[in-house]
Amino acid sequence: MAGSERARMAAGEWYTCLDDELEALRAIARDAVFEHNCLPPRQRGNLGPGLKVLLGKAGEGARIEAPFHCAYGFNIFLGDGVFLNAGCTILDTASVRIGKGTLLGPNVQIYCAEHHKEASGRQAGLEIARPVEIGANAWIGGGAVILGGVGIGDGAIVGAGAVVTRDVAANTTMVGNPARAVKRD
Repeated sequence: MAGSERARMAAGEWYTCLDDELEALRAIARDAVFEHNCLPPRQRGNLGPGLKVLLGKAGEGARIEAPFHCAYGFNIFLGDGVFLNAGCTILDTASVRIGKGTLLGPNVQIYCAEHHKEASGRQAGLEIARPVEIGANAWIGGGAVILGGVGIGDGAIVGAGAVVTRDVAANTTMVGNPARAVKRD
């Protein structure tokens, strides 16, 4: 088992989010997100300066519309031309990789954190972090929710409002709650 709570989080082990080091990292992210969300659009550009530095990677032309929220930022990796529309939330306790040319509609939510199933574990702040990977040229419709541990293949479409609880194959369309495959028109 890893030493610090941050190391446990990064290793995909149970950790407590009620940790001073993790709270300090979330505070840094909140400051960068606040700046991004409050700058006038022409001054902000594609990414606010603090957010650009915070992210694990922001490919050329990657754009995040305000408002935006993330937990840590450093676990978010955006390919070239990725677009996140207004209201997106990424709770990046684990790696979130979004491939080149992928579009996220408004209010898409990505949750890497899974809380403990026992009430006492939740009260102790126990979580486990599960990564999310979205391939290139995917389209995630507005209001979709993507849970931790999910992979979405290249060219896939996730319909508006879908709740994605399992992997989505490349060039597949998923809709509903829980999301299920449908034929493309």
